[in-house]
Amino acid sequence: MSKDNGGKFFLGALIGAAAGAIAGILFAPRSGKETRKIIGDKAKDYAVKGKETLNRGKEIAKEKIHQTAEKIAEKTK
Repeated sequence: MSKDNGGKFFLGALIGAAAGAIAGILFAPRSGKETRKIIGDKAKDYAVKGKETLNRGKEIAKEKIHQTAEKIAEKTK
């Protein structure tokens, strides 16, 4: 798997996991109140994980930009 496809795979896996968790919650034999609470809790968890993933993505992008700038600087010497 190339490095370019790694991010796409991770995003797909994350979306698949979220969809599976939501489907599992919706089909579980619980009351509506319990189900809404579980969905709310999971949504908060996924929001936190999403922010962490986004921040990590930003860090990786900054690193790649820095590496590219260094390579350009080396080639223009």
